[in-house]
Amino acid sequence: MTAAEPLRPDLARELIVRAGRSAARRAKRVRNQLDAIQLGQDRHADHADTKILRRVLAEHDWPGHRPVGPEAARATWSLALHADGEADLQRAATTLLERAVQDGDARIQHWAHLYDRTLVNSGRPQEYGTQLVLEPTGIELCPLRAPDSLDQRRASVGLSPIAVALETVRRRLAPDHHANDSSTVVLAGVA
Repeated sequence: MTAAEPLRPDLARELIVRAGRSAARRAKRVRNQLDAIQLGQDRHADHADTKILRRVLAEHDWPGHRPVGPEAARATWSLALHADGEADLQRAATTLLERAVQDGDARIQHWAHLYDRTLVNSGRPQEYGTQLVLEPTGIELCPLRAPDSLDQRRASVGLSPIAVALETVRRRLAPDHHANDSSTVVLAGVA
């Protein structure tokens, strides 16, 4: 990976802007700050982001660090991670991201998160413990394969031990979670 200018700065800008807007919409959605009209607009924007991501992946494979730079590569990962309504796109993105990791053009941690997300979205247990559910009683890990060896698998992809990661997420969400909130929200991002 190099600190050189990205080969596709135009694409990099588009990905960064889309991911930033998507993150802002998700934050409002998680906090129930959208009325019915805004929620519809939010879904439309998510669909547009997914459509663009599909086009980007078809034209460029995984836009990794060399073509778009680390920030835009992270933005691409974020868009793929949150394309939950498009299971085929997430699976394809996971495969392309894995190839980029093998080529030294993407972060293995991003691949682990996306891989876990595709497993959880297909009803299978996750491998690396990156996917969480925010329940009214607190944060819970989504179902997990072989919990006893989780920290070894996490270490193999450069993730911190699960206890450290969960505490970080709990601290980050503490001011935003209301004990009487009865909604269940799927979260990602256990690093």
